[in-house]
Amino acid sequence: MNFVFSLFPDKNFCIISLPHLTPEFVLIQNFVKIVPFNNCTLEQDLYVFHRAGLLKTINIRLANLSDTPGVENLVSTLMLKTSILEDLKQYNEARRDPDGTPLQAFVADVAEQIVGIAVIRNEMDIEYIRSHYNIEDFIYFSHHQREEHGHLYHFALNPIFRHYTKFFLKEILRLGYKSCLYYPIYPEFRESKFQISYAHSLTSALHYLVPVRPRRQIVYPLEKLGINAPSKAVSKDLLSYALNHTNRKLTLEPKITVNARIVVVGASNVGISFLETLVFCSHLKFSNLTLISTHGLPGKKLLGTEQRKFLASDHCFNDKDHALMSLCSWVNVVVGRMTAIDRAAKHVVVSQEGIVLYDHLILCTGQQYQVPCPTGADISQHLTNKEIPKSSKQRYTGKVPCNHFILNDEEDCFKAVAWLRSNSIIIGGNVIVYGDTIDTYTTVEALLNLGVRGSYIHLVLPPPTSTITCINNYTVERAVERALQAAGVTVYREALLAQWNEGQNPDPIHSASFTTPTKPFKLPCSAFFSFSEKNVDYETFKAINDACLVYDGRLVIDTNFHTNDIAIRAAGSLTKFSNRYYSNEWTHSNFNSKEIGFQLAAAMLSLFDPTLEPVTEPPADLDRLIPMYKGAKIKGGILPGSYHYLHIAKPAIPTPLEVQMAQPDFGSEIVTGSAKNGTYFRIHINKYKMVEAITCLSKEAFPTSNYIRLFGQHEQVLNNLCARYEDRLITDLYRWCHCRMALNPRRLCWSVNCTGTSHVKCKTVGSYLQYYFKNANFSPNFIKNNAICKLSRASPPIPFPQLPLWSLSCLFLCTLGVYSKRMWVETPTVYKGKLLLLFS
Repeated sequence: MNFVFSLFPDKNFCIISLPHLTPEFVLIQNFVKIVPFNNCTLEQDLYVFHRAGLLKTINIRLANLSDTPGVENLVSTLMLKTSILEDLKQYNEARRDPDGTPLQAFVADVAEQIVGIAVIRNEMDIEYIRSHYNIEDFIYFSHHQREEHGHLYHFALNPIFRHYTKFFLKEILRLGYKSCLYYPIYPEFRESKFQISYAHSLTSALHYLVPVRPRRQIVYPLEKLGINAPSKAVSKDLLSYALNHTNRKLTLEPKITVNARIVVVGASNVGISFLETLVFCSHLKFSNLTLISTHGLPGKKLLGTEQRKFLASDHCFNDKDHALMSLCSWVNVVVGRMTAIDRAAKHVVVSQEGIVLYDHLILCTGQQYQVPCPTGADISQHLTNKEIPKSSKQRYTGKVPCNHFILNDEEDCFKAVAWLRSNSIIIGGNVIVYGDTIDTYTTVEALLNLGVRGSYIHLVLPPPTSTITCINNYTVERAVERALQAAGVTVYREALLAQWNEGQNPDPIHSASFTTPTKPFKLPCSAFFSFSEKNVDYETFKAINDACLVYDGRLVIDTNFHTNDIAIRAAGSLTKFSNRYYSNEWTHSNFNSKEIGFQLAAAMLSLFDPTLEPVTEPPADLDRLIPMYKGAKIKGGILPGSYHYLHIAKPAIPTPLEVQMAQPDFGSEIVTGSAKNGTYFRIHINKYKMVEAITCLSKEAFPTSNYIRLFGQHEQVLNNLCARYEDRLITDLYRWCHCRMALNPRRLCWSVNCTGTSHVKCKTVGSYLQYYFKNANFSPNFIKNNAICKLSRASPPIPFPQLPLWSLSCLFLCTLGVYSKRMWVETPTVYKGKLLLLFS
């Protein structure tokens, strides 16, 4: 570059444009990639390098008072410049925060000019980070002192010297005597307001950090556990954030940049899972991820906790999960609808205006509730359902009434609640809820919870299209029916929508007419909620059909998610498998959406990740088999009567529960409690003694994430569940799930006598386990030459503060030779003269 600029002494910038799919070479890594505008349609990426970037005299040092004017000039255009300058002032005055937290500020100067600043503090929540994030995927905590963990608060560097970012981070670690840096990203709050105490400047070094996956957290009954509860440093409830990290080792590992334009259409659970998998590939940097969605990214917390009950949940993602991922930091979001696909030009038309270019297009829009099309039957002629001609599914083409609501996501729910309140419908007004899905029942409960009187709510159920109900459990259905009667909600069955406003202008809806197998009826209407059968949105269908993608009721794909265009893949309920697989009953709708998204990303990563082994094509005869996924299919919500409902089951073709139980290989079921009293708990154990289905109906909220983990476990892992139930030791599965052994079946509590042999033999569940203790720091007064372990089912043990908190490293060897792993001993306690050790 020195030679290039010597040829043009009057020029200050060097510009290079490259095709998107060109791998980054060494020279281009010193350039700054220019972010294009949303309406940019250029086929190449633009890179810029400034002449001053050739200077090698960059110096990283601790800040001092004389650097303040230079820093003010550097950050003058940043949104959070005040916060940066206040931290710099605090460092210059006291070197620590008012609460005593050490504070350090570093500056980068070139030719006596400040070009960068970074502010770090000591990380004070190490235990919380270790317990809530998979940080040990990148470091061994035992190799780092507590004071070596730093919290990166601000990082700003002149773009001319962006290629020195990694060097800046290395110097921060060296000069600050740190080995790890953490950078949290907090979600934006409602009304786009920041919470000042958590505000961080957007670091320009984000792409040089790695995102850390959050850990799944056990929901503990802290009050019941008492002294056995986790420490407050672990169990405290902090504001959720996405964690990014770097350390000495990671600063030496380059990331592979992937510039391929990957465009995802639809913010469904499949699309979010796909993006999550790509973003958390720590050795890859995807610079061109784009999401096209009607309402942008989900997880905006538009509604309060008590209002978030309109729609049932599949428990793939919640608002906390979205906060822990912070996809908005890595993904470009285009708000709008896909209205056309140009396969030749490789671009997507958004809302008939904008154009988004792609190299790989991912379609996962799913299916949505549609506006129902009235049959047009005149109820004055006393027609019945049989007298109405059965026509194919028709699409409503008229104007959608202002008081007609279709709820597909949180944005729709928020608008509906705002309209109900602004028009005083909650105080007095007839509300019709039309449909026969689980969302129908959760919406009725939400309306009751908002204050709408039950006598003003009319639940209209259309004729069933299948013998399988949305709940598929007679006991639960009966409890819901009783709750509807108690609330005063009127239920109409097998009713078809005939007309709005007797066939006149339907905007707004004042009345709705229905036909039944016997006699028709008409209802006054102030608000109409429709949950008729889901289908592919018409605009999406038209875009797919006009692009000549094969569509047969749904978008046709193969087992690798390919459509008939190699550059376009699709997944989720939008799709179906090709007829050559002879599996029309199996679609992606039968499987867990999060797992589908993960598998889609895994299929795509083979194109970009050089560390993966080449994928071998399956033989021609095996290419006719569809993939079967194992993740649980989950649905849950709050049903009428304030029943908290959860159903977990393996992927399967929908079948009535009575038919399933009549099969010879059904297995057994464990049922406790009563649905009427809100204590119903059912577990289906298959013939292999594995948990295959769980159904809960409770008046009280329960830890859903804990119960989901029970799926797929062997009953012996769950503390011999079947044997204890047969012996009538389990009368309440909710109480049993709250005990310590059920909360985490992989944690064992052992009582150790002070006599025995140098190795420990234990007989439990018919298996012999050997534990060889290595580097044990036991006091000789308690563990001598011999020790015999017995499973302790004692009452809560008495704490023994005289013993140190060991980090005992034990090698766990199964005598069957299946596996070995490290186990850690938690706080040792003494009970009845025996030393109790809790292994995890």
